[in-house]
Amino acid sequence: MRSAHAAFQATSDIPDVRRFLPFRDDLHGIHELARVALVALAAALGACSSIAPSPPAAPLDPVRAHALIDAALPRPLADRAGWNEDLYQGFTRQSIDIDRENVCAVAAVIQQESGFRVNPTVPNLPAIAWNEIDARAAHAGVPRFIVHGALALSSRTGHTYAERIDAARTEKDLSDVYQDFIGSVPLGQTLFADRNPIRTRGPMQVNVTFARAEAARHDYPYRIDTPIEEELFNRRGGLYFGISHLLGYRAPYDRFIFRFADFNAGRYSSRNAAFQSAVSAVSGAPLTPDGALLPRGEGDAQRIGATERALRSIESRLGLSDAEIREALETERTVQLERTRLYSRVFALAERTVGHRLPSAILPRIDLHGPKITRRLTTEWYAKRVDGRFEACLKRS
Repeated sequence: MRSAHAAFQATSDIPDVRRFLPFRDDLHGIHELARVALVALAAALGACSSIAPSPPAAPLDPVRAHALIDAALPRPLADRAGWNEDLYQGFTRQSIDIDRENVCAVAAVIQQESGFRVNPTVPNLPAIAWNEIDARAAHAGVPRFIVHGALALSSRTGHTYAERIDAARTEKDLSDVYQDFIGSVPLGQTLFADRNPIRTRGPMQVNVTFARAEAARHDYPYRIDTPIEEELFNRRGGLYFGISHLLGYRAPYDRFIFRFADFNAGRYSSRNAAFQSAVSAVSGAPLTPDGALLPRGEGDAQRIGATERALRSIESRLGLSDAEIREALETERTVQLERTRLYSRVFALAERTVGHRLPSAILPRIDLHGPKITRRLTTEWYAKRVDGRFEACLKRS
C-alpha cells in the first residue's frame, strides 16, 4: 500500500522489538534483546544511508495523473471530466500520492457510499425524517401534535415545513428544511439545539464533525462563503474531505481493507481493535474489539470503560499507573498510541501469553445503526464490500 508517507513506510521492515520489552529478564531474553536491537539499528542505518541521498519522488505528471484517475472511474459517468478534476485537486492539494491503489481506494468508497452521485437520493427519506423528528420530540418531552403543528407553518420558500419534508429526496433537501426550521422556529432550537441531524454528507458521506475538525487543523484550500459543513454537499468539498479521511493519516496497515473499516468506524479503529484483542489475551477480560478504547458520548469523558478496566486489572504487570494508562488511551485516534509504553507492553505480554506474533490490525466488530439502515450491517461487512470494489477497480484500471 502506497501513500504520501514514504518516510514512515521506509522503516516498516525494521524488526518489531516490542515482543522483547520490558519483560525478558532471563539471560536468553537479554541476548535476544541485544541481537534484535543491533539488527534494528543496522536496518535503520541502512535505511538512512539508502534513502537520504535519494531526492523526493516527483509528483506524477498531470496528464498521466488524470489518465490514471479516469481509468478508475465507472463507465458511463455524467460529468466525467468534473469528477476527474475534483479528485485530482483533492489529492494534490493534500500532497497525497496519485497512484492506482490510492485512486481505486477512493473510487471504491465513492461507489459504495453514493454510486458517484454528488447528492444521492435516499429511499423513503420523508418517512425516515418523520421518525427522527418524532423520536427527538419524545426525547425532549414535547407532545407530537405540537411538533407537527409547528411543521405545518409556512417556511421561507412559501411551502410548509411538512410539505418540504414530504418532498425531500436527497440529504441536502432535508438538511435545508432542518436549517430553516432550526433558525426560524423556536421549537427548532428545542428539538435540534443548533445540530442539524444530517451528519454525513456528499458523495463519500463524510461526517460533519470530522470535516470541521480537519478544516480547523488545515486551512481549506478553496474560498467559500458558507459553513464548512455545507461544502460537503459540493463535489469538490465532499471529495477533498473524503480523501483526507481515508488516506490522510499513517497507520500500521498492510491492506487497504483496514482503512475501509476505519473510514466507517473512525481513524485507527482497526489498530485499536487489535490492541483490544491483545488486552483481552493478557487480562482474560472478554472485550469486544470495536476500536473504541474509551467510552464515547456526552458525559463519558471521565467514565472508565471496559478496555480501561481490563488494563487496570493488570497494571502491576504493565508497570503503569491508572493515570499513565488513561493518558495513553487518550491518544486512541492518533499514531501516538503506538509509541506509548502501554501499547508496547500490552503486546509484549500478549504475545508471550499466546506464544505467537499478534496482528497489528483486525476488522472491528461493530453493528451499524442509523435511520437509513434497515437490515443488520456491520463494519466488517462494509469493509469487505468496499474492498471487493477496490479489487475490481485495480483489475480494470
